[in-house]
Formats: sequence, structure tokens, C-alpha cells
Amino acid sequence: MTASLEPMEARAQPVSAPPESALRRFADRNRAALGTFAVFVVMIAIFMAASPSVFLHWPIYDSVLVTLPVALCLVVPLVFVVTVGEIDLSFPATMGFSAWIFALIVQAGFSPFLGIVAALATGMALGAGVGALVVTAGLSSLIATLGMNYMLRGFIMIVTQGKSIALLELQDSTAGALFSSEIYGVPVQIFWALAFVAFAGLLFNRHRFGARVRAVGDNPDSAAQMGINVARVRISTFVFMGLGAALAGVLSTMVNFTWWPTTGDGYLLPAIASVFVGGTPTWGGVGTVAGGAIGALTVSFIQSGIVAAGLSGFYVQFFNGLIIILALLGHRWNQKRYR
Repeated sequence: MTASLEPMEARAQPVSAPPESALRRFADRNRAALGTFAVFVVMIAIFMAASPSVFLHWPIYDSVLVTLPVALCLVVPLVFVVTVGEIDLSFPATMGFSAWIFALIVQAGFSPFLGIVAALATGMALGAGVGALVVTAGLSSLIATLGMNYMLRGFIMIVTQGKSIALLELQDSTAGALFSSEIYGVPVQIFWALAFVAFAGLLFNRHRFGARVRAVGDNPDSAAQMGINVARVRISTFVFMGLGAALAGVLSTMVNFTWWPTTGDGYLLPAIASVFVGGTPTWGGVGTVAGGAIGALTVSFIQSGIVAAGLSGFYVQFFNGLIIILALLGHRWNQKRYR
């Protein structure tokens, strides 16, 4: 009798579940970014149906690729700031101030590459100052960065009296060829921006700094107990934001070889919208660099698509808000809230 039960017991043993496929794991890890990409595809499909004469030809995409690199350089580091649980509203003025330093150095006859280094150093220094106000002085990041934005922009206007700086000598320079030319009809700036996005993605997902940013944003007290220097991590995210803003300022200046005292002014709300459209939630601890980049792409196409569809510019704000709300609702249903 015992022998007859053995085969039955063997058959009764549970069968292990098949291993999860690599595609499923990829989808789970990048759910927010894939959701944003789905929104982008649907939006482009609607624009193509509404205006095929525009969206089935290259010029509209070429025009977006001219301005997209600037947006990418702002949105990607902003993902770090939001993930750590803060917000930065000073990056438009940081972008303009850093680009101003670049323009002054080039105007003085020095190497453009020296100007680029000085601009990046300026942006990082301003980011460190903003971080010190928030972390060391204990000010609200919302209020402190908003005040810094107005102060820096006001300082620029006072000194320059609203006058621009033409940098036409860059047109025939090596720097101009590297940062403001085309490769097979594609603006070279997009390749620099994509390289920055790739670097930021590796930093966020594969480096201990990104892990610390997520840990601090999720629970600062637990992060401190793990041995993480919470203050240094928080300040570092603002420094990285300053670096991205400075790079955006240089690329923006190199588009038309002219620095404007209002450089960066129009990027505040689109950049913030791109972060949230991309799937980075407002509560910290969770973020997606890839989603932020796709969010920047989505927001960049909204205005072009609306105008190409024959609607007036008055519809831009409405559709900006609509896309943002729909994307946030989609992310809210697509991912759980951690806290």
C-alpha cells in the first residue's frame, strides 16, 4: 500500500512556475517610460491624421530637433531633483547666467572651449549655492529656488540693460562645427543631448549615486541609518541640475550664435511638465530618466502639432494641460504609490 502511494505523492508535488521572460522584466522595470511613449505615439498619430502634409515630411521633425536638446539637458537632471524629494525653479536663470559667462569669455577673445568649461563650472557653483540654501539653511526648495531665479534674472538685466551679445565668430570655429552643425541633415546638438541622457541614465540606474538619490527621496531617516550622507546627496542633485542647465545654455546660445538676456525663460513650465509626464511622481523616491526624456519629446511636439493642425496658438496651453493630466492619470493607474 505504501509503495502504491509513492507515485501519487510524486505527482502531487507542486510544479514550479516558469521563469519570467526578459521582455516581461523589461516592461515591469520601464513601465512609466513605456506608458509615456504610448502617449507620444498616440499624439503623433493624431497629428499625422490632422495634418499629413506636415507630419509626414522631415522639416517639422528637424525643427523640433533644434530645440529638443536644450529641453533634454534640463529635464534629465530635474528628474534627480524631484526623485530626491525637492524641486528646482531656478534652472532657467542658471541657464541664462551660465550662457552669459560663456558669451562674455568668447566675446573677450578667449577659446570657446574655455568658455564652455567656465559655463559648466558656473552652473555647478550656482547649483551648489541653491543646494546650500535648501539643505544647510533649511529653506523650502520651492521658495528658495523661485527667489534665486528672480534674483539671478534681475542681476542679468541690471548689468546688461537687456542687451544681447552676438557671437558670429563662432560660425567658422571648431566649437561651432562640434556644437552647431548637421550630420546627414540632423542637428549635431541632438547627439550631445542624447549622450548626456545616456550618462544620466547610467548614473541614475547603474551607479550608487542614483541608488542613494532614490533612497533619500524615499525615506531620508532610513537612508541616514544606512550610512548615506543625506545632505551631500541632496546638494549634489542641485549641482547636477546646475550642470545640465549650463549645458542647455551653451547649446541654446550656439543655435543662433547669439546670447539673449532672456535665455532660459521659456523652459520652466515645459521642463517641469516633461518630468511629470515622463512618469516621475511628485512624492520622491521614484524616477525615470528615460521617461523624462520621452516626456520632453512629447511636450516639444505639442505646440508644433497644434499649429500644424491649423489651430491657433491659443490652444497650446489647453492641450499642454490636457496631455499632462492624461499622462498623470495614466501613470497613477499604471504604478502604485509608494507613500
